[in-house]
Amino acid sequence: MNYGQLVELYFSRSNALQWYWTVYVVVIGGLLAFSSLRQRPDRITGVLVTILYICFAYKNLGAIRDVTYERYAILKALKDAPEPANDVTMAVARQNIEPVLSPPEFEGVKRFHIACDVLTVAALWAMELRRRRAHNERLVAAAVAAPAA
Repeated sequence: MNYGQLVELYFSRSNALQWYWTVYVVVIGGLLAFSSLRQRPDRITGVLVTILYICFAYKNLGAIRDVTYERYAILKALKDAPEPANDVTMAVARQNIEPVLSPPEFEGVKRFHIACDVLTVAALWAMELRRRRAHNERLVAAAVAAPAA
């Protein structure tokens, strides 16, 4: 594999990583929209949605981890690749490209992902508790209004 192909592969893996993050954000948005549109409280639905989300988040983080490690390996291969003989353009490209290729450490990415997961689950259950309180208030209001009628 030549240097140009390695650069192409690196950015291909970067695009894959971007897609995993995009899917992650879209799923969180859809989940919060679904939860905010529900009218009646339902603990079972809340538990099922939470479990499904946690399973999705776990697998998504695993995919992000895999692609991140692939990017590290490709970057190492780029830096270890021999200098191109008599190819001034490639040598200049190499001098300009390699210094800016710095994928983030996975531990930081993992902490960010987990923090977002915790906040998402907290938001889901905050909405569930809000629905439950509103439902109980409606029941109390109906009970108070019923004898007066």
